[in-house]
Amino acid sequence: MFKIRHALSVTREADFAAWYQAVIAEADLAEESGVRGCMVIKPWGYGIWERIQRLLDDRIKAAGHENCYFPIFIPLANFEREASHVDGFAKEMAVVTHHRLIAGENGGLIPDPEAKLEEPLIVRPTSETIFGDAMARWIQSWRDLPLKLNQWANVVRWEMRTRMFLRTSEFLWQEGHTAHADEAEAKEHTLRMLEVYRACAEEDLALPVIAGEKPEHERFPGAVETWSIEAMMQDGKALQAGTSHYLGTNFSEAAGIQYQDREGQQTFCHTTSWGVSTRMVGGVIMTHGDDDGLRVPPAIAPHQVVILPMLRDKPEDDALLAYCEELRASLAGKSVLGEPLRVLLDKRHGKAAAKRWDWVRKGAPLIIEVGGRDMENGVVSLLRRDGLWDAESGKPAFQTPSKESAAGEIPAMLEDMQRSMLGEARDRREAAITRGVTEFSELERIYGGDAKHPGWTEVQWSKPTGEALEKVVERLKALKLTARNAPMDAEPANGSCIFTGEPAVERILIARAY
Repeated sequence: MFKIRHALSVTREADFAAWYQAVIAEADLAEESGVRGCMVIKPWGYGIWERIQRLLDDRIKAAGHENCYFPIFIPLANFEREASHVDGFAKEMAVVTHHRLIAGENGGLIPDPEAKLEEPLIVRPTSETIFGDAMARWIQSWRDLPLKLNQWANVVRWEMRTRMFLRTSEFLWQEGHTAHADEAEAKEHTLRMLEVYRACAEEDLALPVIAGEKPEHERFPGAVETWSIEAMMQDGKALQAGTSHYLGTNFSEAAGIQYQDREGQQTFCHTTSWGVSTRMVGGVIMTHGDDDGLRVPPAIAPHQVVILPMLRDKPEDDALLAYCEELRASLAGKSVLGEPLRVLLDKRHGKAAAKRWDWVRKGAPLIIEVGGRDMENGVVSLLRRDGLWDAESGKPAFQTPSKESAAGEIPAMLEDMQRSMLGEARDRREAAITRGVTEFSELERIYGGDAKHPGWTEVQWSKPTGEALEKVVERLKALKLTARNAPMDAEPANGSCIFTGEPAVERILIARAY
């Protein structure tokens, strides 16, 4: 048995946080921008986001929504109308107060005192209030409902502790906003969009998630109900991967979103909002990455197959490139996961091993090396990113099919990778969820000590409110835990609340989280 020498200098087991940063750097996903909490998303990282965006956008439009765009600047007065909303975001808001700079007395530039805005503008932390203004103008009658809108945009939330892709001061996302005639229709749509997110996460990102309702203290500011999809990372922590909110009439009453119903009465609309962001890329890294870098599920890989001709700066390179181009063309005509196969012929000069490991760290699903000897024998050297190593030899697990058979087998190979990555992550998650815990002391035992990856725990609770809920939150906080969500498909409660001792009404997941 040979010891495998991995591509990264730090392993997940040794230091998960450092490993995560190493993957981002070595896979060439993003880098610091020079502005605190903001990042430059590099082409490979942005290519993954574009794939997520494309696939999710198709799902959103299939649910009846139209894309639009609203300004990044929102008047402060908009937020002041909805007290709980502004309170929830107040500490994170970036505020624009001046519209011009002038030279200062001691050099440099300062805001011009004469250019102070009459009303401060908030740099968009979310858009419920500005969408609400538009909805109030656009909706007059029951005939205008439901109104289903979506925008792809950037938002700014001034985070104190930042980490690339997971928690940044500026991030990219989509946010949907809808208005409905009544509560039942709005709630149905809230859950419909939660299902859209679940399907996208599992079918496109191979990211297994648990869908459920967030507890009262974890709701979106101003929401009546908040639902989420929660994913487990390899370190056992939870990542909130998407949220969908039923807002009741809170925002419509603040913004005046009313319609004339069929009986001629003025009625407030019931609204929803929902969103996912570039933290999904962080979720892909922490769910699928290994000690050699990133592994990208084929559905969201910018290039699903990368062909690497082993060029030597010699005349015979032309024949090798022609051989590789024939392979590229034969693959480009194939379909995989319902789309044309995405294949790149990497013609860069350089050492073959260096190019191979570059794409290994980036996580390209299939890497094909072709040298002069391969060409002579009519074969290719194929490497699956999800089965990188041969355990017995400790060397990369190359397969050597013929050029023709490779072209025929690769689509099925990619679809198998997509399924197996989801299955692998789901099995790991289920193995790390502890069920049957009935005493709070068991939580203290599970999450105390030096346990690195304690995973999640499912407990039963009575959905306490007020002071009782505050005490629950304090007890969890002492263990660095949070209540994630009450799974939609959980077994009915049949015991006592682990926190209060009262009869339980539902099961809820407890975890440490990002």
